[in-house]
Amino acid sequence: MMNEKGTFFEKVYEVVRKIPSGRVTTYGAIARYLGSPQSSRMVGWAMNQSQYAKGYVPAHRVVNRNGMLTGKHHFEGPDVMRELLENEGLEIEDDLIKRFLEYFWDPVKELNL
Repeated sequence: MMNEKGTFFEKVYEVVRKIPSGRVTTYGAIARYLGSPQSSRMVGWAMNQSQYAKGYVPAHRVVNRNGMLTGKHHFEGPDVMRELLENEGLEIEDDLIKRFLEYFWDPVKELNL
């Protein structure tokens, strides 16, 4: 049986796996979708541990509320997160997604409960 933290992390990973290629969401948007709007930091912790999850988690598609690549230091190299997003068609400048709102995917609006 998973502990409460493990269960929350798995719920985060389920949401992140649904983010379409070429789109991004935020730690806070995931927390709101999961009914825990004060838990965006815990969503970040889940992203930091996502390489240990069962199955692929596209963690590069989760950014801060301003579209900044704040989690980039958790990838294998300093440019990996940016490169993955650019490969999906996003433009990044100074670790910030250009036209962030165009690419923003809100799980509250996009996923039906």
